[in-house]
Amino acid sequence: MFILYAIPIGIIAGWLAGGHLDHLAAVRIRWAPVALIGLLVQVVIFTEPFASAVGDAAPAVYVASSLAVLAVVLRNLDIPWVWLIAVGAGCNLAAIVANGGWMPADPRALASVGGAPSGPSNSIVVPDPALAPLTDLFALPAWLPFANVFSIGDVLMAIGIAATIATAMRRAPIAEPVR
Repeated sequence: MFILYAIPIGIIAGWLAGGHLDHLAAVRIRWAPVALIGLLVQVVIFTEPFASAVGDAAPAVYVASSLAVLAVVLRNLDIPWVWLIAVGAGCNLAAIVANGGWMPADPRALASVGGAPSGPSNSIVVPDPALAPLTDLFALPAWLPFANVFSIGDVLMAIGIAATIATAMRRAPIAEPVR
């Protein structure tokens, strides 16, 4: 949920820099439906009753959906700042794969946002996670909407998303050739 804050931050930054919201319509994201399906799968597999139906396959489905989203990001590296989104997504995917398909979360960070989720979640608490610096070590303040734990990969993705939006708002739309 941390990454959602990048969208309004990017819009505000783009606007403050003299950009226009309508310029975002000129951005063409190749394979966008694949990303949307991948993100939807990630939401659904950690929501009841789907989580029970997926059961022990959840880590593999989570990794596969994350790979699908990363493939879309890599396909769009020509868009400014998407490279930073790719680095962040790669950091998160590395931590998830190294920990058996789950993202380890720091128990103190989880406690600061109300503790571990009571239902299905992609987060786990383990005593000695692999690639610990890439795991969910940080937490948004509990008073913020959607307060949750996040990783350095999430930070990189959020910066990349905000910068991509702000940059796109500053660019003039590409005119179609007159025929």
